[in-house]
Amino acid sequence: MRGKSQAIALRTRLLAAMLGPLLGAAAIIGVGGATLIADVVRRTNDRVLGGALGAIAETVQVERGEVTLDLPPAAFGMLENSERDNVYYRIAVGGELLTGYADLPAPDPTTMTVDQPRFRFARYRDQGIRIAEVKRMLPRIAQPVVIQVAETLDNRKTLAGQLTIALLLGEVALVGVAVLLLRPALGWSLRPLARLRRTVEARDGSKRPDFSPLDAGPLPNELQPLATAFDHMLAQLDTATGGMRRFTADASHQMRTPLSVLKVQVELARRGSSAALDEIADAVQRLERLVTQLLALARAEESGVSPPLEAVDLKEVSTAVIGRLINHAIAAEVELNLDAADGESYRVQAHRTLVFEIIANLIDNGIRYNRRGGTVTVTLSRDADHVRLTVSDDGPGIAPEYQDKVFERFFRATGPQGAEGTGLGLAIVQSAASRMGASVTIADQSPGLAVIVHFPV
Repeated sequence: MRGKSQAIALRTRLLAAMLGPLLGAAAIIGVGGATLIADVVRRTNDRVLGGALGAIAETVQVERGEVTLDLPPAAFGMLENSERDNVYYRIAVGGELLTGYADLPAPDPTTMTVDQPRFRFARYRDQGIRIAEVKRMLPRIAQPVVIQVAETLDNRKTLAGQLTIALLLGEVALVGVAVLLLRPALGWSLRPLARLRRTVEARDGSKRPDFSPLDAGPLPNELQPLATAFDHMLAQLDTATGGMRRFTADASHQMRTPLSVLKVQVELARRGSSAALDEIADAVQRLERLVTQLLALARAEESGVSPPLEAVDLKEVSTAVIGRLINHAIAAEVELNLDAADGESYRVQAHRTLVFEIIANLIDNGIRYNRRGGTVTVTLSRDADHVRLTVSDDGPGIAPEYQDKVFERFFRATGPQGAEGTGLGLAIVQSAASRMGASVTIADQSPGLAVIVHFPV
């Protein structure tokens, strides 16, 4: 037995299939949430920083041709926070400092829009800062007045960090709860599969194979094809074992009589009876034919996938069968004929071996149950839908009361004196024909019998 790699458990595969996308979604939400948090923190703090800038800018006035201002304490009070960020400011007229921190990074006034605040990040005293700045034009002052307010970023970073940690903790809790809930959910989801497995395993202990359809209760849509396929396989096994049982029973029943005769004749031969040897030879011949017919029937009724169809020329096969049985016909003083139009195609989609069995059994029946000097004719014809193979004879035929039984196994109607048969010929014909999609009918010719096999075109 070849080694096989260990397959991953279905529960583990499903858990991984669910957790993978869940963790991926959590990572995407985490990255998106962190970005959104940073943007919200920036906007919120910029609004406060912008308010302080506006409050300072409102106090910038012109008195006696000079720029004056009154720094309101409330403006800087807005910027107070728990992290005690440093606050810086700078007011300049043109390039001249009016008040504040002279070394605070100054903007280029030409790039600014009048009375339109703007915000930017910068470095000051080895710290990151956020600067809010606005340019104003005052009456009788030629140079623009630039007001700047800046603060360090400790409070922003702390707030963003706290919100991000809260987001991550929420995601971890969500994934953890999902993992805890997924296992019982998977157990509940896989319960029909476990029930199906138990139903199959319950049949292991039965002494006789049980090929009846599974009864595992209501199944989800995903498991119904599996149960249907398993039931189909059980039906095939039932057909196969049933055919084997029938073959065994038929063989044992039908072989009992010739074997008993053979046993008696052997005893007579031992006592010196010369006629017993002829009886032994005849019994062996009947036994050989019976075994051959039983094997042909088993082959015709073989379960499983139907044989692959191929193009078969009925005229060619009929000629081959007649050549095989011509000596048998001569010994029985029966004439064999083939009636088929020259140049006509009699090809059908069939299986050559089964077609050979059909024609051989029909011709053999026609010879065996015919009269001396009789005729067996194989006729081929076709129309738009079918190719017909007709094997007819001019023997005694079959009485109307028996015509419904001729396809039954081992049924033998009364025939000519001395005619020996197994009663399997027409059963073989019908079984082989049905495997190829053909149909079989019989017709009483008075005298004689015709068996017609219809092959679809």
